[in-house]
Amino acid sequence: MKKCLKCGQSYTDDTLNFCLNDGELLTRESRYAPPPTQFADDAPPTLMMDQPRVTNPVDFAQGAPAAWQNQSPQAAGQLFGIAGYATRDQTLPTISLILGIVSFFLVCCAGGIWLGVPAAIVGYLAMRNVEKDPTRYGGRSMAITGMVLGIITFLASLFFLIFGRLS
Repeated sequence: MKKCLKCGQSYTDDTLNFCLNDGELLTRESRYAPPPTQFADDAPPTLMMDQPRVTNPVDFAQGAPAAWQNQSPQAAGQLFGIAGYATRDQTLPTISLILGIVSFFLVCCAGGIWLGVPAAIVGYLAMRNVEKDPTRYGGRSMAITGMVLGIITFLASLFFLIFGRLS
C-alpha cells in the first residue's frame, strides 16, 4: 500500500509512483511506521560564494590568454622556457638520424654504402643550415648523430666488403 504525504490519499496499486490528485511522490505505508508529518524546512540555507578570482583571463574571441596576445610564437615559447619551439625546422636532422640508424642495422648487407652515405650528406646539410640560421633551423645534435652513424656504417660496410671477398 502506498500513501501520498501531501494529501493523505492511499493507493492499493503498487505500480503507481505518484499521487493522482496532486502529483506528489508516493511512499510505502508500513503498519509499524508512525504517521507521516509534513516536512519542515530544516535544511541549512544555500551558501552564496564570491566570484572566483581571475588568474589567467582568456579572450575567447582571440583564442589565447590575454598575456599572449600581441606576442610572437617565440615570445610565447620563452614564457614556458621553450625558445622558438614553433618555428624551428628539424626535418633534415631527423632524416639524417633515421638513415643513420637504419644503416647501422643493415651494415652487414652493405647498408652503410646505400644508407650511410646519404645519412652523412643529409647530416652535413642540416649542420650547415643550423650554423647559418639557428633561429629557423634546429636539431644540431640529431644531425651530428646521423652524420657519425652514416660515416661509421659506411666504413664498416667497406671493411666487410673488402675482407669478405678476401676470405
